[in-house]
Amino acid sequence: MYSFGEELMAPANGIELCYQEMGEPDGEPLVMVMGLATQMIAWQDGFCRLLADRGFRVIRFDNRDIGRSTKIDRAGVPSRLDLLTGRRSTAPYLLRDMAKDTIGLLDFLEIDTAHVVGASMGGMIVQQMAIDHPQRLRSMVSMMSTTGNRRSGQPALKTYGVLLGNPPKTRDQVISRAVKTFKVIGSPGFRFEEDMVREMAARSYDRGHSAAGVMRQLHAIIASGDRTEALHQVQVPTAVIHGTRDPLVKPSGGKATARAIPGARLMMIDRMGHDLPRTLWPRFIDAIAENATRAPEGAVTSAA
Repeated sequence: MYSFGEELMAPANGIELCYQEMGEPDGEPLVMVMGLATQMIAWQDGFCRLLADRGFRVIRFDNRDIGRSTKIDRAGVPSRLDLLTGRRSTAPYLLRDMAKDTIGLLDFLEIDTAHVVGASMGGMIVQQMAIDHPQRLRSMVSMMSTTGNRRSGQPALKTYGVLLGNPPKTRDQVISRAVKTFKVIGSPGFRFEEDMVREMAARSYDRGHSAAGVMRQLHAIIASGDRTEALHQVQVPTAVIHGTRDPLVKPSGGKATARAIPGARLMMIDRMGHDLPRTLWPRFIDAIAENATRAPEGAVTSAA
């Protein structure tokens, strides 16, 4: 049975990223990019094990400003006005920089091309990778994400309380906020695994909690703007996965993403919200693996 190796640090784009690998070293490289305020461990071991069983070399990592990767603390905390207006001039970094981080991780691992999967903000990051670094991607899966167009994928009003409320400070507050959040944004058609949410929140707090980092990530999302026109030029084989009951990134976001990318295949999943229900893991794994088969044959996956 596959398991993740130890957590390691990689220099990437002027910062350090914490990462782990699972699967055969000569497997097809598959990089997993997580979303806002979410550490790499949210790509759960069991989920990644299913991918490793399909022959992938699975790589997960903490984005900047989360978990054990570099915190951009010198930038401080964005103001409410910065977040409301998406003021680019005050953003310490954008999604483009986070895409460069991921490319930097590939460089460190001496991987020329890889399959990439991104969830929520991670979907935005892999979209930006496909725009700026298409030669490094074999295939792309964008899950629960959107294009940055303000007419698509906007959060439902009921999510504003968990998005903009005062950030929790203590370990118990962080765990309670996580439970409250996923009761709001999770999948109404599938069983709510509260014990799993609590355990994940506790592990995340212990690995490295940064409320300021979360706000800077949110600022990066808002300040990065609309990718729609640039996505029209993307030729990377793409699958888009979205839930019909997602209140955080409304279903219009997934539909807009699929429309924007030529040849993208859209999978709308009934009763799914903004999470990854265990019951749906086989469907996700099948979609990721099937999309990977659309990559051009003969592409180099690792440096000589």
